[in-house]
Amino acid sequence: MKKTLLPLAIIMMLLVSACGGNNNAPGNSSNASSQPSPSPTADANGHTGGATGTIKYQSENGEVEVPANPQRVIVLSSFAGNVMALGVNLAGVDSWSKLNPRYDEYIKDVAEVSDESLEKIIELEPDLIIGLSNIKNIDKLKEIAPTVTYTYGKVDYLTQHLEIGKLLNKEAEAKAWIDDFKARAGQAGDDIKAKIGENATVSVVESFDKQLYVYGDNWGRGTEILYQEMKLAMPEKVTQDALKDSYYAISTEVLPDYMGDYVIFSKFADADTSFQSTESYKNIPAVKNNQVFEVDGNQFYFNDPLTLEDQLAFFKQKFLGE
Repeated sequence: MKKTLLPLAIIMMLLVSACGGNNNAPGNSSNASSQPSPSPTADANGHTGGATGTIKYQSENGEVEVPANPQRVIVLSSFAGNVMALGVNLAGVDSWSKLNPRYDEYIKDVAEVSDESLEKIIELEPDLIIGLSNIKNIDKLKEIAPTVTYTYGKVDYLTQHLEIGKLLNKEAEAKAWIDDFKARAGQAGDDIKAKIGENATVSVVESFDKQLYVYGDNWGRGTEILYQEMKLAMPEKVTQDALKDSYYAISTEVLPDYMGDYVIFSKFADADTSFQSTESYKNIPAVKNNQVFEVDGNQFYFNDPLTLEDQLAFFKQKFLGE
């Protein structure tokens, strides 16, 4: 199969994640004290508190002076869940975050913005702007508020959260959650392997638009938990084709070759899933054994703490019945 071209790669990057909450399965871990604390929504008409002072943040593009206690953060791509998990108010978020039903209760009344809606961003009076390194109008955004961007995948998903913790002056909170999450996810992985077998394989498959994809170990959709923390095994074809670039486009004809003993199937409402009615699909062992676990694509593709907690709870419920 041919790999997707650059424009699609950019689209897939913005979908992330790599980068992911679950569907209607359990939404919270049993360890309530370890849950990140989503922020209340910010009032679009005014500040929620008096931020005083600044700190120096060492970004990938150099040192940036940012508020020590930011009150009106705008996220233009990917990181809204990280900000919410650290209890910081949001004044505006990107369109993908607005589509995520996991976030809705926290950002329902938060404005939707993009890197091109400069006038709207000015009206929102942000004191900090965060986005991916490929956003447009960076110089103009910097004139509105301190602007920090990250290159997706430059650091791993947990280091990314720690970096956002540093940016928001909440490094200790970010580090505490990371340590606790790794311990809980690792234990869940041990329990799952004890139940399904050390050599049982797990695939992450997604139907998006008119294309099917399989995923490697760091592209959201639960891949970081399944493969990095739980250390579950991939099917050989997934390792061969998807591990390097973290995703790989496939056809329905070869889908059986990429389906593991267990499959996390990420679905979007407008995607073509008619292949699920074919005999070829129905005869795949994971399908016949009821070991395909479907999730809402909009809710599962990020890899921030809110989403990761939901993913972990989903996996424990599906694999362990917890």
